[in-house]
Amino acid sequence: MPEIDLGTKRDDEIDTWIRNYERKGATDDPFYKTLLEERAKRRSRGLKPEVSLRHLNEMAQAGRFTTYGNLAKVNGLPWNVARHAMNGPQGHLDRLLDICHARGIPLLTAICVNQDGLKTGDLSDDALKGFVNGAKRLGYLVTDEKTFLRDRQRECFNWAKSHPP
Repeated sequence: MPEIDLGTKRDDEIDTWIRNYERKGATDDPFYKTLLEERAKRRSRGLKPEVSLRHLNEMAQAGRFTTYGNLAKVNGLPWNVARHAMNGPQGHLDRLLDICHARGIPLLTAICVNQDGLKTGDLSDDALKGFVNGAKRLGYLVTDEKTFLRDRQRECFNWAKSHPP
């Protein structure tokens, strides 16, 4: 693909390209990964992807789960502001999945859980569905959702041992 200045492209153009790559199942293509990074950078809504990724990596290093509220806190936002930007198919967590995939690192959002799951790593049904849908969109094969989550969590903790924040 020729060099394209993504700064000249509108958000909807970026989204269309991304959807086309996903529809073709070309989620390992380098340009697709560049598009994911660009979209994440543009749609931070007050939540900074690099701040969130650093926090997730620190928690993975410590072998601990973290919460959505903690992500808001490290970004300097109160939960009542951040929660609307956090979830959903265009939310911060989905954009973090995009970045992880683009960089070829584990899906670090697997260790970001609801407050009730802080000790166990469990996700609510809605949160699990959101995580799995995001992973499937990126081309991951999911046959059992809870097993997929546990495998990704273990992968995060193992990877972080050799990848300091």
